[in-house]
Amino acid sequence: MQTHIVPVGFDYDRLIAPLVRDQIDVDSVILLEGAVGSEANVEYSRHLSDKLETDFKNLLGATTERFVLEDVYDYDAAFEQAYDLITAELDDGNEVWVNVAAMPRTVSFAFANAAHSLMVERQEDREGIHTYYTAPEKYLETELAEELREQIELLEELGAGAGVQGESADTLDGDRIDDRLESARDLLSEFDERGTTIGAKEIDGRHIVELPVASFSNVKPFEELILFKLGEDGEFDSVSELAESLARELNEEYTDSFRSKVIYNVDRLGPGGKGYIEREEHGKSYRTRLSRIGELWVRAHSDDESR
Repeated sequence: MQTHIVPVGFDYDRLIAPLVRDQIDVDSVILLEGAVGSEANVEYSRHLSDKLETDFKNLLGATTERFVLEDVYDYDAAFEQAYDLITAELDDGNEVWVNVAAMPRTVSFAFANAAHSLMVERQEDREGIHTYYTAPEKYLETELAEELREQIELLEELGAGAGVQGESADTLDGDRIDDRLESARDLLSEFDERGTTIGAKEIDGRHIVELPVASFSNVKPFEELILFKLGEDGEFDSVSELAESLARELNEEYTDSFRSKVIYNVDRLGPGGKGYIEREEHGKSYRTRLSRIGELWVRAHSDDESR
């Protein structure tokens, strides 16, 4: 079984055309719809999902599921959802193909990194995980801009014609033409000056969304305990404090040997090792907490712990 995970943005051809043209086997499709943006954007994406669902069935004979991404700018949540979806497909024995051609970059990077992380973690499934991109044959933005220039010329001619004797309000609405001209000129001016987007959106108080590269490696059982402990309790003022807390939780005696074991594993998980833990010098001790990648690891594996 081959499952394709397809985040849906504002593209249609790039999400289905390469599969049809290259005659790639598609047994099932997971369509992901974004729920953030203007009402028009959300509705447009939903319309494309409807069309894709129909055409994946009619053209490729694939079954389709649809999921909603509540916030397409939340990288961590998108990574977690990607990790869960890909893991579930692998557990069912399916080959997974992840399309990263559409959706905002946060989603595309999150899904690509989740796929890469699982390739590292699950070596036995490495050949069954694929990420792919499709380049468009052409972009419509520049064609739309050129069409708008021609429409402006036409409106200018019509506006001039509205002032000719015998062609008054009975045939042409001069004020309406002027309004459309002004609007079209403003839009084209913005396009010429800024390209296809305007401004920088603020997300969670910042204008930059960091996209960490998650390269998960196999984590040993005791290392897992440390990571989940940090995920549950947050920062510890020292590794010794972390070791004491772990000893209490495991009903073990807090000895020098146990403390050394924790220190050794924290070092392995730290900046010089797997990078899941950050350590900040604080007097003679080191504050210990999860790194961004460590937080992603805990979020992605929290269901495993509950099971």
